[in-house]
Amino acid sequence: MGWKSRGFESTQKGTVSRRSTILLCVGCFCIGMLFTDRMWMVPEAKGISRLSKFDDGKMKLVSDGCDTGTDGQSDSRNILAEVSKTQSAIQNLDKTISNLEMEIAAARDLQDSILTGSPISEDLMVPELTKRRKYLMVIGINTAFSSRKRRDSIRATWMPQGDERKKLEDEKGIIMRFVIGHSATTGGILDRAIEAEDKKHGDFLRLEHVEGYLELSAKTRTYFTTAVALWDADFYVKVDDDIHVNIGTLGTTLARHRSKPLVYIGCMKSGPVLAQKGVRYHEPEHWKFGEEGNKYFRHATGQLYAISKDLATYISLNQNVLHKYANEDVSLGSWFIGLDVEHIDDRRLCCGTPPDCEWKAQAGNICVASFDWRCSGICNSVERLKEVHRRCGEGNNSLWNAVF
Repeated sequence: MGWKSRGFESTQKGTVSRRSTILLCVGCFCIGMLFTDRMWMVPEAKGISRLSKFDDGKMKLVSDGCDTGTDGQSDSRNILAEVSKTQSAIQNLDKTISNLEMEIAAARDLQDSILTGSPISEDLMVPELTKRRKYLMVIGINTAFSSRKRRDSIRATWMPQGDERKKLEDEKGIIMRFVIGHSATTGGILDRAIEAEDKKHGDFLRLEHVEGYLELSAKTRTYFTTAVALWDADFYVKVDDDIHVNIGTLGTTLARHRSKPLVYIGCMKSGPVLAQKGVRYHEPEHWKFGEEGNKYFRHATGQLYAISKDLATYISLNQNVLHKYANEDVSLGSWFIGLDVEHIDDRRLCCGTPPDCEWKAQAGNICVASFDWRCSGICNSVERLKEVHRRCGEGNNSLWNAVF
């Protein structure tokens, strides 16, 4: 056994050792490949899934908001169109604000001129007003829903109709309208009746006002505000629908006062302040006029009065702060207290019915207006107005021959 025996054993151990090593290496390699394959494929699958979701989201964003295709071009055009409309609206709004600022400044200057009594130049007037035609006077005939017969009696006597009324406006500068608001039920039978009557005659001025006997002061205020906005006239006249008026004589009378900026014309009175409830013309605010038995300040009787343009404009500018008393003629007089207004007391604006107005006409002193004081108008005006017109009227040619 010596050397050979030891050599054989050494060879055998080396052989076993190499085989074992090879097998171990192969096994390790296989196990490594299996382990590596599992570790690699799992993250790769997850990574692909996340990438896919990310790409899908990105694709959706592109298709929704950033697509440069046909839909995108259409949306872009729509956005540009909206931007253009917005810019145009902003420009129009700027112009409107600028115009309003100019009108407000002119109105303030006009009001200051009225309060200080200084002459009013045309430069102070609102631009829209200065471009309109100038009239001598606007006559508003105060009426009610129930006064159809009164209106017809006026149309048949002293108020020209149809082409003659249009000629009166064009040649003489005299506007005439029946003045009425709306009923409490808008669009009701009362409003429809007025609309039908207006369609037939075309002689109404409709106000943004709800009719009511206790609302006459508000109606008067709204009338002057509306009239001065519609027509540029020297005078604005309020008339009741149960009196007789000679239009030509009225125009001649008012024309004498054209140069006076703040003038208030009528039959001036100062009646008692009635504190007793339940009586006609009761004044709920009687305590403002002093002790019981006191009288009102001087004011024009309500059957007919006229005010200059500057005073009508003053009412329009201050309509929201003007106090209303129970009687509209008292309210009007109160609005001018504190202003440098000239009160003109002309008794021809309150003549009696025949024989009073007839005697005066025969004497060459034709009356402007005629009525009965005891009735605050012509008693039974529907039946009697034609007679008053025949006996106290100025004549058919007087109006057309009058020079104002």
